[in-house]
Amino acid sequence: MLALKGVRKAYSGVEVLHGIDFDARGGEVIAIAGANGAGKSTLIKILCGAVHRDAGEIAVDGRDVALGSPSAAAALGIRTVHQELTLVPELTVTENVLLGDLPKKAGLVDWAAAHARAHALLERTGFTGVDPRAPAKRLSVARQQMVEIAKAMASEPRILILDEPSAVLAGDDLEQLFRLIRSLRADGVLVLYVSHRLEEVMEIADRIVVIKDGLIAATSTPQETNEEEIVRQMAGRRLEQIYPARREREQPPRELLATSGLTRAGRFEDVTMSVYAGEVVGVFGLVGSGRTELAECLFGAEPVDAGEIRLAGKPVRLRSPKEAIEAGLAFVTEDRKGSGLVLDLSVRDNASLATLGTWNTRGLLDRRKQGAAIEDMTERLDVRPRTLAKPVRQLSGGNQQKVVLAKWLLSRPKVLILDEPTRGVDVAARVDLYREIDQLTRAGLGVLMISSDLTEVLGATDRVLVMHEGRLVADVRSDQADEELLLARSIGVAA
Repeated sequence: MLALKGVRKAYSGVEVLHGIDFDARGGEVIAIAGANGAGKSTLIKILCGAVHRDAGEIAVDGRDVALGSPSAAAALGIRTVHQELTLVPELTVTENVLLGDLPKKAGLVDWAAAHARAHALLERTGFTGVDPRAPAKRLSVARQQMVEIAKAMASEPRILILDEPSAVLAGDDLEQLFRLIRSLRADGVLVLYVSHRLEEVMEIADRIVVIKDGLIAATSTPQETNEEEIVRQMAGRRLEQIYPARREREQPPRELLATSGLTRAGRFEDVTMSVYAGEVVGVFGLVGSGRTELAECLFGAEPVDAGEIRLAGKPVRLRSPKEAIEAGLAFVTEDRKGSGLVLDLSVRDNASLATLGTWNTRGLLDRRKQGAAIEDMTERLDVRPRTLAKPVRQLSGGNQQKVVLAKWLLSRPKVLILDEPTRGVDVAARVDLYREIDQLTRAGLGVLMISSDLTEVLGATDRVLVMHEGRLVADVRSDQADEELLLARSIGVAA
């Protein structure tokens, strides 16, 4: 169904794809794995018509194709669900799902038919509970991802490309995605599945293609390989230990952040929790559990209706993110594209967004001091490429995430809130991130880490808070919990 031969692509004279060769049949699920910057995103953009290849051949059903535009790719039955959300925030779910193909009657949009069709597509994908009439901007990132998948299914694709589709899905939602993929495979659809979650790759893929430095490094079946070998092929090195060994925090513990009876009507209620110096506290919950809304209120981005927030033991009222930053809080949001970065600005300008006043000299920005501080931080986090002048839009997802983290670390926070910090980040880069978090907590920082990844939320934390339908239902030590316990409590079942 799809064949690539010698596909090459360069940006500004720097080649990022050095000659990609592979083929795939209908009814196959091909997993594409690779480190950040390996060339996966460029390859996907070429296949969906968003970027033109410089050399090489692409054939669909044995016929050479140009793929000169997204519409040309769509006409061939190629649809893509991108890692970064592409919904129009002001439009409804129905309008997004049927964008460009709304049913009409007598020259006007037939809204009853449109909503019914959108509802049917959401049911087809298995993502129930999404209101077709709701504006996309009011949905959580996870539900927006569900809408993206339904939108891709609207045209009955023959080749479906999924770029990190599970990054914000967990539990039943993730299993439903796998059921959809299996049904598409049975219908003869070719699925290209890009993911950094290797346990998923091993479960769902028929073949695994590893890309490293713009070339195919290995191709195998799940039966022929294992997660450790895939990591070695991706990173060029073995990773002996993914999560740093956690240790006992200082005694007596020093409370950095705490809440008592915190409530946001309709989102969460009566949340009482704490984060201590030198501690990583995980937050786990399914879509709609209120975990992201809790983080937004802690950071002053949303008001609370009741309860108390304490910093270093003192009650505070945080009415804006500015006040939260001044109080020593930092917040890496789950949607780096929408609320973490200004994509058309450079690495330098993005990394300094939270600390511009630091380099203010007589009302002017001291570029020399700014550049030196940001260069040190981006080098520490291994942001690639090294140039600070590059628009952040041109970086891989993992390197964009490092720029967001650099922005907040430059503000020297006391408490760092991380919402899905490893979304779209490869295994090797995750190891670097976990080590950075470990170093920060050794220096006395407190970390609140929200994650849908059960392995991560257990491996990288000291304690885990579990939320269910807006309530905090468990607070357990990570070394005394397992995935079954967290899942059970997250769906309201006593473990």
